[in-house]
Amino acid sequence: MAVLLLRLSAPLQAWGTENSKFEIRKTGREPSKSGIVGLLAAALGIRRNEPEKLRELNALRIGVRIDRAGKLLRDFHMAHAEKTSYLTERYYLSDAVFLVGLEGERELLERIEFALSHPVFPLFLGRRSCPPTLPIVLDDIKEDGLIKVLRTYPTLDDSSRMKYNMTAHIYADYSEDDEQNSDADEPRVIGREARRDLAVSFDPRCRKHTYRTVAAYESVSKAENDTDAAEHDAFAELEDADVSFENQA
Repeated sequence: MAVLLLRLSAPLQAWGTENSKFEIRKTGREPSKSGIVGLLAAALGIRRNEPEKLRELNALRIGVRIDRAGKLLRDFHMAHAEKTSYLTERYYLSDAVFLVGLEGERELLERIEFALSHPVFPLFLGRRSCPPTLPIVLDDIKEDGLIKVLRTYPTLDDSSRMKYNMTAHIYADYSEDDEQNSDADEPRVIGREARRDLAVSFDPRCRKHTYRTVAAYESVSKAENDTDAAEHDAFAELEDADVSFENQA
């Protein structure tokens, strides 16, 4: 299997959850599989009424590394109907950055790689009001395991406030076979849960999702893939500054 890496970053992102409906539209704290598959489907030109074409995308093993968690933002909307008005709340992730890995057959990943650079339909991160920043595709397709690639790829967050944060969490599709056949160097699975974010159909007339199992892996030390973090000098920014007593007078 091969791995294609994506960078999902934008001023705003919104990844719907199963209890996100009606007046309150919530967001998950990391990209959902249905949201990522929807992004890929838009790039490939798959229409909402073509659920059979989602199968090969759903078969991809998808993993997410949270490089910058972002902040939860609540937005109020006043919706107007013919005879009434009502208040709605929509939640977003602000200033978040995610490393996403797609593991599958190289031929499919190559098609996805091209499509993301030449999308058929507009791309957005969860909602139409959330267009992604560029680049989306990172480097070449990797010939390695999904978790190993997510664990070792350099951090995407080089901001001064986050560069030396020592952990980045990884979540990925889980199966017992994956854990039994994993490399000794892979982080340990520390938790599993069922999430209802596997898209069966995006058709507005019969939108349907089913469950998948997601594993949480041991936190990744940024120092393992960012040599600058291990050599951080808190006084480096003062090297060119004049801090003499004469200058303080």
